[in-house]
Amino acid sequence: MKHYLLLLIGSFAFVSASLAQNSQPKKVVADKIVAVVGDKVILKSDIDNSIIDMQRQNIEIPANARCSMLEQAMGIKALVLQAEKDSLPVTDEEVETIIDNRIRAFISQFGSKEELEKVAGKTIYQLKEDFREPIRDQELAKAMRNKVVENVRITPKEVNEFYNKIPKDSLFLYESEVEISQIVIFPKAHRDAEEYAIEQLKGIKAQVESGKSDFASLASIYTMDPGSKETGGQYDVNRYSKELDPVWLGKAFTLKPGQISNPFKTRFGYHIMQLVSRAGDDASVRHILIIPQVTSYEMKEGTIKLDSIRDLLVAGKIDFGAAVAKFSDDEQSKFTAGQITGRDGGTYVTIDQLDKDMVAMLKDLKVGQYSHPTEFVDERGKKGIRIVYLKTRTEPHRENLKDDYNRVAQRALEDKKNEVLEQWFNKKVVTYYILVDDEYKSCPEMAKWMPAAKN
Repeated sequence: MKHYLLLLIGSFAFVSASLAQNSQPKKVVADKIVAVVGDKVILKSDIDNSIIDMQRQNIEIPANARCSMLEQAMGIKALVLQAEKDSLPVTDEEVETIIDNRIRAFISQFGSKEELEKVAGKTIYQLKEDFREPIRDQELAKAMRNKVVENVRITPKEVNEFYNKIPKDSLFLYESEVEISQIVIFPKAHRDAEEYAIEQLKGIKAQVESGKSDFASLASIYTMDPGSKETGGQYDVNRYSKELDPVWLGKAFTLKPGQISNPFKTRFGYHIMQLVSRAGDDASVRHILIIPQVTSYEMKEGTIKLDSIRDLLVAGKIDFGAAVAKFSDDEQSKFTAGQITGRDGGTYVTIDQLDKDMVAMLKDLKVGQYSHPTEFVDERGKKGIRIVYLKTRTEPHRENLKDDYNRVAQRALEDKKNEVLEQWFNKKVVTYYILVDDEYKSCPEMAKWMPAAKN
């Protein structure tokens, strides 16, 4: 149970019953209760939808999927029961934020809010209501799990013992990886370039308002936002989103349907925005982004500034993290001491995860060295200059304690947490009211639950 449970709590993706059911061929099958933990009920449809979700994500379905899914669901309910008993805090605001993020992800997946509602057979409001209880349970389970294992620590001896138990032919094979940090400067465009961008946006606005063209067509031509160029500049947003620029988001809720804003500035550049529709805290908008062009003069000034920062670093007069905090304009790495993270959120990055200009910078750079300032263009088309610090570089290798101690230690720690969580369950299960449907009583996964189960 321990591995499945941690997977579920840590990264198992929730998909609503509505989406699961409505995207599958219809079958008239009566739902029923398959298990009860305390006062928490688990339905057959809950298990069915979990398996459908795995299929949608192309996750291999094991032979005992229904048994393991039920065990996961029962584990979640047990954690939720204890979390409620211990009054662990999960606020309505936290739940609402997660719901909004899920809805936006589904809208992106299906292409539009209308298509999502069509597939689900429900309105966005109804989908949010479907999400609410499962997401609350998920967050309570996470909170309880974290409480159970919060004091678990690992020693070097335990790391070694964990590593030595791994069969040598089962050790991970790693590609060449690097740990790198960066300081980025985005030179500011001259005021004349900013004025030109503003006048360009005013001209586009006038074209739309005169009826000579529509906003979506002009957005597809002029916007410098690659994320919306193919959709005519359109985004579906929520008033309480924490992922969007607050100035940009605020503008969406000051406009009337069809109204176009005057040009306004964000950290990305200059925009005009048109409100397509709004319903409560949700809105559909179109925007056009123009990034004022930076000249070679501004780029040269930025290079000189970064050169001076590099001199301080080489001389040991400033720490890299302090330099990042003081000088870097990169929002993503500014609060991680400039550290670039991989797809898994870790510090090790494979070469294929870096842009080609970064790869070129690293080619002749030795571990412990700082690159010279180098110009680049980011994914939004914004010109910048950066210096890179190469902390470590590994060659392709099989996992070992010398090169991969931190990763092995993390797995050893998670294994120890699993054991502690398992012990916690062994003590708690017998204290709960447990009911298991006859169909599942023979599942090996039910072994620890059955002594407490009511016949």
